[in-house]
Amino acid sequence: MKPPQLSADRGTGTEPLLRKIPFFACLSDDEYAAWRRNVQIENFSKNQVILLEEQTSEYMYLVYSGRVKAVMIDREGRESILAIHEKGDYFGEMALLDGKTSPATVVAMEPAVIGLIRKSDFEKYLSGHPAALKALVALLCSRLREAWSTLQILTSADAEHRIRAMLRHVGAHYGEDTGDGTLIRMKLTHQDLAHYAGVSRETVTRLLDRLKKAGEIEIPGRRSLLLKPGFFKIDRL
Repeated sequence: MKPPQLSADRGTGTEPLLRKIPFFACLSDDEYAAWRRNVQIENFSKNQVILLEEQTSEYMYLVYSGRVKAVMIDREGRESILAIHEKGDYFGEMALLDGKTSPATVVAMEPAVIGLIRKSDFEKYLSGHPAALKALVALLCSRLREAWSTLQILTSADAEHRIRAMLRHVGAHYGEDTGDGTLIRMKLTHQDLAHYAGVSRETVTRLLDRLKKAGEIEIPGRRSLLLKPGFFKIDRL
């Protein structure tokens, strides 16, 4: 696959996300106006590859709309989801620092608008903004904690524990607390959940049906899932 054919950001209405990234917060208004031109905007369709593994050391990516997944594919072609990123998320800064590829391919889960920042531009920016380095270290620490959480999901031998840990992980990152529990406003198919937890789709379907019957979860709509208080009580046992 060829590198993405990038087009400059020319007033797409996507600027606020860059302002929210901690290590870009130190930019003055003038610096921001000049630097935002380095963010290249691309549109991707569902299931389109955004970055192959060998390209992940060359770009940092920002999700302006839609959702993407970082997946690892084994020799038999089986897919494991390592992370899901949705609107407002950004990733790939670690690979830009050490020049090593991430062990994953980035794929659009639905139509998405993605901002890409080149390694050369990122390095030039950091060299001129020492305050950004401190913010970047804090971010990398949080990435490490997230990686530990993912590792906990993938290394458990018990399928039910893996699925419960995955739902708890997704709820912690993308859910919102309501009076009835933790609401996850994200469309995840049973196959998506299976790839995330490293189990079969049939196993996910069976467990979700059992959790619904037990009153631990609800599925109020096609794009949402509610983790009820009982789910967390059982999950701690």
